Amino acid sequence: QVQLQESGPGLVKPSQTLSVTCTASGGSITAYGGYLNWIRQPPGKGLEWIGVIYSTGSTYYSPSLKGRADISRDTSKPQLTLTLHSVIPEDTAVYYCALVRQGRIEVWGQGALVTVSS
Repeated sequence: QVQLQESGPGLVKPSQTLSVTCTASGGSITAYGGYLNWIRQPPGKGLEWIGVIYSTGSTYYSPSLKGRADISRDTSKPQLTLTLHSVIPEDTAVYYCALVRQGRIEVWGQGALVTVSS
């Protein structure tokens, strides 16, 4: 059973860059056509999809982030990193990585709270 673990900086100042890492263990992410998504949940709000990276390395992002997001991977670890540039207080959220297989989310990480504040 794949397990996902996020880690992040906790606190980031406005206009800086936020990086959250997702480390997978216990199995293959790409087995059964799996791929990883980043999702976040601001305090008191619903879930917001950020982006996805497929086994091919192709990435797609939510237009709402206006080009500020970047997802990269280190297949030797295996590790996934979300980078969000020019952060604003509205980027404060719990950031999750999630494994999708056969069209549904099978595994969630526990989430990493990142607060954007000066």
